[in-house]
Amino acid sequence: MPDTMTGKATSKFIWGIPDETELVMEFILTDEQKAVRESARKFAKQEIAPRAEAMDRAGAVDQELIAKMAELGYFGLSIPEEYGGSHQDNVSTTLLAMELSRGCAATMTMMGASGGLCGGLIAENGTAEQKQRYLPKIASAEWIGCMGMTEPEAGSDAFSIRTRAKKNGDSYILNGSKTFISNAPIADVAVVYATVDPALGTQGLAAFIVEKNFPGFSASKKFDKLGLLASPTGQIFLEDCEVPAENLLGGNEGQGWRQMTRGLNIERFTWSAMAVGVAKAALVAAFEYAQTRKQFGSPLYYFQMIQDKIATMATEIHHGELSCLSTAKSCDDGLSFSIASAMCKLFCCEMVMRVTTEAVQILGGYGYMRDYPVERYFRDAKVFAIGAGTSEIQKTLIAHQLAARGLD
Repeated sequence: MPDTMTGKATSKFIWGIPDETELVMEFILTDEQKAVRESARKFAKQEIAPRAEAMDRAGAVDQELIAKMAELGYFGLSIPEEYGGSHQDNVSTTLLAMELSRGCAATMTMMGASGGLCGGLIAENGTAEQKQRYLPKIASAEWIGCMGMTEPEAGSDAFSIRTRAKKNGDSYILNGSKTFISNAPIADVAVVYATVDPALGTQGLAAFIVEKNFPGFSASKKFDKLGLLASPTGQIFLEDCEVPAENLLGGNEGQGWRQMTRGLNIERFTWSAMAVGVAKAALVAAFEYAQTRKQFGSPLYYFQMIQDKIATMATEIHHGELSCLSTAKSCDDGLSFSIASAMCKLFCCEMVMRVTTEAVQILGGYGYMRDYPVERYFRDAKVFAIGAGTSEIQKTLIAHQLAARGLD
């Protein structure tokens, strides 16, 4: 906590939020989960944060950093140990996502799209042969993965997926395209959703494991976008792409909708944890600046308007962290968490935009400059309310589930 007499921050604050909010959810965290958090925090501070600005400008994650994350098992968090992974419970993964995103959200996005979205889907739904073939390569970061769901005409409306998969002997022929896909320009393998029969609706949806060297598969160059610049985003094109029948995820048609919805529910609270991490980084930067920057003879921190901003920022982050961890705990415990996940995403991913906006405002002109990290936090923040289902879609999901369940 800051010394109220001198206005200086204590060392406890510099890479964290004040002591009271550090205690969030401590009562449910195991010693192992706390160790995951502390290890990830140390790694983010020492290895990721010092590289973040350079990676943002270069538009790519540092290869040395990728190797270090793979060595620590971060690419294998969703992958069982028998396949080279370092499988963790969802609470641990959520804690790690928060901490690594404080260093660089783009780095966490790149890693999460490979090990979580792609590797996690194969780990949970794949056949034994599929797991053996792909998971060790993903866990070691030898191969980078991605997940292709969004299409030019089917973003939030997953019912409208137009990518077709037609059985042809021992293969499926896929035709269609995917867009806004994290890691698409650099991916070695993709889990792609397609429909085997549009007339079947969701029952006709299937997922396929597609390697980049399969005939008919191609990817675009990376998009030029607002934020998360080190995380490459692009398109996937499938033009009479021949996929072996054994690469049908799970080995059965019609399982795609179940695989997709569970995957999205998990992605929502993990994505939200990343938003909390960015918000924490912005709060720390704003707090430190307010402690040292003087106006009218006093540190900014002692102006009531600044205290109001920082208190509100810290409170919203506190509740966002609670929401992420409680949702992850429900998932680990086998409880229903779909509505909680939607609520978590709605709150956290709107919250991070408010917090980073206030951080820029506190720093004033400096906050608008690329020499200060809050400018990057602000740019990175916007995507959280768009990716993994927009805020508007989360509201629709919440409203529908409330109507179905009723209110006590």
